Amino acid sequence: LVVEEATSSREIAQRRQRLDREAKSRRTGRGVSLEDFMAQTAPGQGRKLQIVIKADQGGPAEALADALEQLSTTEVQVEIIHRGVGAISESDIQLAKASGAVIIGFHVRPDNNARTAAEREGVDIKLYRIIYEAVNDVRAALEGMLRPEQREVVIGEAQVREVFKISKVGTIAGCIVRHGVINRQSRVRVVRDGVEIYEGAIASLKRFKDDVREVREGFECGIGIENFNDVKVNDVIECFRTEQVARTLADASTAS
Repeated sequence: LVVEEATSSREIAQRRQRLDREAKSRRTGRGVSLEDFMAQTAPGQGRKLQIVIKADQGGPAEALADALEQLSTTEVQVEIIHRGVGAISESDIQLAKASGAVIIGFHVRPDNNARTAAEREGVDIKLYRIIYEAVNDVRAALEGMLRPEQREVVIGEAQVREVFKISKVGTIAGCIVRHGVINRQSRVRVVRDGVEIYEGAIASLKRFKDDVREVREGFECGIGIENFNDVKVNDVIECFRTEQVARTLADASTAS
């Protein structure tokens, strides 16, 4: 009796663990889904997300495959390498492993052999009961695969009031910060009479004799520009940084 009770308790615990894993697989949190899907995109496959679909009926399998394929753009694509009816099998796991694919189950679960093989091979299985939830997760994965947009943001602007020629240092522009902030780590652009004449890095940034990390609007400073000495009074020094902005599939479709 003790052995039977122990065995029963162990089976209950194992079943709970399995249900917990399956529930975790069904979670639709955007960040988690993105990490899970992108982790399955093998090096060398370019920007293509390969998927195996298993469903309880042929109609839903076709509908899900069509919905996912419609997410493709010229930059990132969904490739359905297999669609079928029935429980997720060990052969599905081997196919996904060989091709670096994710398995999507719709109203189906993996059988015991498939579950064991998936854990052993590191194949990700995502289980769904609603098509749009699967579509949303795949959309998030594809958007994570898009190359981010490089966007330039001007963070400050200074006007040159005086020019100092310093031996062994070079030319220092005595400036007043008119807008925003001049940051030592950011790049700058020299503008003269509305024309951009140079772009480069800040070699030095000082307040009086002190090296500083940044100078804010309304304060004076001395700016040395790396490899550039042709600064003139009334030049404008723009300080900017480049940001990476995440793109959506709508952005990618518009660009193509």
